[in-house]
Amino acid sequence: MSKPDITPVRARKERKQNADMRRQQLLDATLRSIVTNGLTKTTLATVAAEAGLSQGVAVFYFKSKTGLLTETLREQYECYEDNWKSMLANAGPDPLDQLIAVIKADFAPSVCNPEALSVWFAFWGEQKFTPQYAEISAHFDHSRAVAIRNICRELLGSDMAAQADGIAEWIDTMTDGFWQKLHLSPNDVTRKDAIEKSLAFVAHLMPEQAAHILSGPLV
Repeated sequence: MSKPDITPVRARKERKQNADMRRQQLLDATLRSIVTNGLTKTTLATVAAEAGLSQGVAVFYFKSKTGLLTETLREQYECYEDNWKSMLANAGPDPLDQLIAVIKADFAPSVCNPEALSVWFAFWGEQKFTPQYAEISAHFDHSRAVAIRNICRELLGSDMAAQADGIAEWIDTMTDGFWQKLHLSPNDVTRKDAIEKSLAFVAHLMPEQAAHILSGPLV
């Protein structure tokens, strides 16, 4: 009995791998183009040149500039979410440790560095004019906000749900504020400063847990 010909299967697998590689090349190049040129001046042409591919390849995979930028933002958020969810999972069952982990995750080098902050703020500045960006941001921001809210509710108990929700919102707003400072005034604040001051604020809000909140390493 002759062996089945697996060549077509292998060829399809290789085509998919090549397609995934080119797609990722374009997404990575888009981030670099935004940092260099800004969002408005980033085009299929600038991205293709950055990736070392033809503009036709960019059009084939993403159809338009909006399609390319939308998928770039989605991937940026997916990396962000993977980061905080991973740190949350590694924090263990203690909700206080979980809260500390989520706060620290917001200032991890992989998601909070000069290049990444340039990309984040470029997209956020266009949300009002591009509904696709706003929808993606709302989806991922809601996921993190719910996680922080649930942790705070577990910490404070069901009879203090309203207070827990307020603390969760303050934490979310505070970390956003530090991102803005890190982006606009990088010489005045560091990631370590942001973590330290964020935890100090949470310790002030939760004085009974202050010793534990402030006892661990900052990074």
